[in-house]
Amino acid sequence: MRNSLGALLAIGLAGLQFVAVLAVVFSSYVTSERALLNHARDLLSDVGTNTIEHSRGFLGPARGAAELSARLAEDRVIASDVPELLEQLLFQQLLLAPQFAGVYHGGEDGEFVYVMRSEGPAPFRTKIIRVEDGVRTTELIWRDDDFNVVERRMDPLDTYDPRSRPWYIRARAELTTIWTDPYIFFSSQQPGITLASPVMDGPDAVRGIVGVDIEISEISEFLARLRIGSTGRALIIHENGDVIAHPNRSLLKTQDADGTLRFVDIAQFEDPIAREAFSDLVANGVIPVEHEMLSQFSFRNETYVSVVMPPISDNLPWTIAAYALESDFTEVIKQNRRNNFWIAALVAAITGLCGLALANYIYKPVRAFAVRSALISQGELDPSEPLPKTYQELENANRTLMQQIAARRETEIEYGRTFGLSSHGMAQIEAATGRFLRVNDKICEITGYSEDELTRMALADLVHPDEPLFLLSDGHGEDAPRAFNHEMRCLRRDGATVWTLVNAILIFNQEGKPIHYVLTMDDITPAKQTEDQIAELSKDLSNLSRDNTMGQVAAGLAHELNQPLTAIAQNADSALYSVDQIAGDHDGLRQTLEEIAEQSMRAGEIIKALRSFIRRDEGIRTDFDLGELVEQTKRLVIAEARAAGATIEADLADLPPVHANRIQIAQVLVNLLRNAVEAVADCESCDRRVLVRAERQGDQVLVAVEDTGPGVDPGISLFTEFETTKPTGMGLGLSICQSIVHANGGRLWHEPAEPQGARFCFTVAVGPA
Repeated sequence: MRNSLGALLAIGLAGLQFVAVLAVVFSSYVTSERALLNHARDLLSDVGTNTIEHSRGFLGPARGAAELSARLAEDRVIASDVPELLEQLLFQQLLLAPQFAGVYHGGEDGEFVYVMRSEGPAPFRTKIIRVEDGVRTTELIWRDDDFNVVERRMDPLDTYDPRSRPWYIRARAELTTIWTDPYIFFSSQQPGITLASPVMDGPDAVRGIVGVDIEISEISEFLARLRIGSTGRALIIHENGDVIAHPNRSLLKTQDADGTLRFVDIAQFEDPIAREAFSDLVANGVIPVEHEMLSQFSFRNETYVSVVMPPISDNLPWTIAAYALESDFTEVIKQNRRNNFWIAALVAAITGLCGLALANYIYKPVRAFAVRSALISQGELDPSEPLPKTYQELENANRTLMQQIAARRETEIEYGRTFGLSSHGMAQIEAATGRFLRVNDKICEITGYSEDELTRMALADLVHPDEPLFLLSDGHGEDAPRAFNHEMRCLRRDGATVWTLVNAILIFNQEGKPIHYVLTMDDITPAKQTEDQIAELSKDLSNLSRDNTMGQVAAGLAHELNQPLTAIAQNADSALYSVDQIAGDHDGLRQTLEEIAEQSMRAGEIIKALRSFIRRDEGIRTDFDLGELVEQTKRLVIAEARAAGATIEADLADLPPVHANRIQIAQVLVNLLRNAVEAVADCESCDRRVLVRAERQGDQVLVAVEDTGPGVDPGISLFTEFETTKPTGMGLGLSICQSIVHANGGRLWHEPAEPQGARFCFTVAVGPA
């Protein structure tokens, strides 16, 4: 891809201006945003601190009032057993503390004095429970602000007993001032909390309990007056997860199935933002917050900041939590950032237009130089002509360019002479297609084609059909061969086959992409013919040497073995005749004698076949069942295997008939089986086992004889005549087997078995269908 220098200059100037402005804008934005977010967190922290101090100030008088009343009753300044005097004291306490919902005293005998605020018929109501001589009475008295009686009546249905209430039981048990958990008052149905203080009668005795009911709705009103951005809120969560104060008081209460009211847990709270921010705080029924926690969270694609304060005190385990929308604090700076972005774009556009004009002025001589260079490369302009007035740098570049052009022309001339006059056939071949691009006279002489004919052909058109293809690459990927040296047969134009030696190197351009192959080709047909003649001569000499040697050995063996074999056969026949003359049942003996005669005749046939092979007579080939032959040869060596403590197993697939000399193949099997038995017999620690496998592979059957012996010494040449590992061996067995297999159209080889042992394999041709 080519880029215009003028466009690059214009874009570069505009881009630098744009990046510079954006760097200033974003640096300012990040700094301002960080400062505003820190301010937001400080604001939330102050909200939590103020809420804690307000709650302490709101609830603090209750402790003083309760403990004062308890001390007065303990010191008998006020007789706790005189309800009228006790009522006056409690009335005064209620007047002094507007946050009190009610003040009361409960005695150990069940007597109770309760002064509370009322909605009518007077602002205050007193409930007095007296117990005299076991008789319980309840009186209700309504009074105005001056303690005047407005209404008085008895309540015979009242069953209230202060001694059964949780605040009474807990204060009596702990003998100290206690705070109850927040709950919903039954009468006013408002959220509240109770403080209770015991009236002591000695160090361990209690005369009664003074209690103060405090409505905490005013704390929610305080939270509602707080302003934390446009959507920020603060709330108070009890340690058990109940939300006890919130700007929206209607969300605090819920009704159970039995009609009782209770606080709503934060996990079910109907403020979705608060629920998202703080529902995970409660763990095992307790909020584990020990210090101030500032965090961020996302809700409905908006980012919020939040703060959670530690509990107010051990007696008031309330957690103050607050959240606010981050954009309430950063929206202004974000809008300013957007404006600055467009300002930067406008500055960059103006700068780009100015830069374009300047770049065109600067680029004009460069453009003229580029046009002149193109004309020179196309041969339309003489490079020696003077260069128009231009920049000093361009004049230096022109001089360098002229030098390179001259050097390139000289190199092309030298390469052309070398290419054309070379004694080797030379060609340039396209990397992607293998098509000839350029050829010299020598390669035309080798192939018989003219230069014009070859430039319309590909290298594959010259390759003999039986030769494997090469240079099969698209010329662009990693699979393209970099260089190769290959002997191959080619077809001349007249149809004659010639052997050639081909060398090629792949040439790349400066970008690393393949351009073409430079190929050399030499005619090596005379050399190949000489190699074939030498190979044939070597083969004839080898056969002649083998025939002479093996003929002598075989003749001696045949002479020495035929006499005892003939005697065995004659003696067996005589024995059979004698058995026939003897009266009685001698079938077992007859069968044994017949098998002796049969095996001696078979041994004679084997010797006869071997002698015919040595005389270069391949014997008569027939179709026979190889599986049956394997079973018969197993029987021949089974006695030797038993003596060696070895077993012979056969694993034969469904085999077709094979075409070979049956006796010769039997001899190969017997020799290989005996070798395997002898190998395992010498192995003390191995599993003495011999396995014969056979399977079809195309038009041949593969036979393998495998043993579990110690294997073959790599230094032994197994198929060399008179090469043996046996103290009494002649070294002819495997050599003879190999010759027999080769004579029958197969091959014999050795390979190590796993994990130990040796495996001898040979192939036999499948019989015609």
